[in-house]
Amino acid sequence: MPKESMVLSVRLPRATGERLKRLARRAGRTPSDATARLVEEGLRRADFAFIDFRDSALGRQAFIMGSRLPVWLAAKLAETAEGGAAGLARRLCRPAAHIRAALNYAAAFPDEIAAAIEESASFDLEKLSRLLPHVETFLVRE
Repeated sequence: MPKESMVLSVRLPRATGERLKRLARRAGRTPSDATARLVEEGLRRADFAFIDFRDSALGRQAFIMGSRLPVWLAAKLAETAEGGAAGLARRLCRPAAHIRAALNYAAAFPDEIAAAIEESASFDLEKLSRLLPHVETFLVRE
């Protein structure tokens, strides 16, 4: 939750309020924190086309809608991609508009993206295996 906040009263249908409380409980959050997260993600979805939010091994993060590609990875790959967003889109077999949307999101939230890139760099096979027990190592010989 941001340091600076405001109180906003919202009236919800009873069934929606109960669903919100269940969601908050499952996430170990207060209903207020869960509401704030849902509103923030909804506003970001409205502001950035083709962006969705999901839970992952790195926590809750932005993904390119309809894909398994997190925004931070698109931003990281774009650093070295030839041909800019269009070149990266061809390389990933994704529409260029989706890649541009991810890069727009990354530009708007650089601290979030930098933290995700840093966190992903800290993963080694042992750490990944704790999160994903089915992970296997394959050796490729030429």
